[in-house]
Amino acid sequence: MARPRQFDEERALDAAMRTFWEYGYEAASTQDLCDATGLGRSSIYNTFRSKRELFARSLARYLDAMADAQEAVLDDVSRPPGERVRALLDKIVADEFDHRPDGRSLGCLAVNSTVELAAREPEVARLLDRDAARRLRSLSGVIAAGLRDGSITSGRGPDALARYVNAVIGGMRIAAQGGADRAAVQTVADTALDALVR
Repeated sequence: MARPRQFDEERALDAAMRTFWEYGYEAASTQDLCDATGLGRSSIYNTFRSKRELFARSLARYLDAMADAQEAVLDDVSRPPGERVRALLDKIVADEFDHRPDGRSLGCLAVNSTVELAAREPEVARLLDRDAARRLRSLSGVIAAGLRDGSITSGRGPDALARYVNAVIGGMRIAAQGGADRAAVQTVADTALDALVR
């Protein structure tokens, strides 16, 4: 009979996710992951089989959590659709500047992973593609509603605008990670909103 695991797997995944988010996949050593999770190498490999699988599960967890948070803002029917897009961009600014335990932004694990791994790791590319489709579907639906009710008045269609807003969000996170201050990142958000209303 197999012995039950003596640790919280979800907590270990969260700790590993934070480590990959901070260091990236390549730079995060097995020892970094052991230190972060409090697990020995054998426990990590017995549970997750490989660093690659641990990363994939950590990334999937991150992507689901971030997409859930985005959808919670965009699904808030108490606000007009245009205001929901504004609230999402405001949330990105807040996430980058209000939650910095060590004083710096880690940016976005999805963006970081796209740059570091997507071109050469098919599983990572698959996870990122699935996430992008989910985010774009959510954004496009809200933008389409905004075009119908007049809270968004751009001449572009909802799919194009969804891709634009998604790219702006990635750019805001990269700018914050690169050292841009809150005012600069807020200006990017405000300019994006101006583009949605002619």
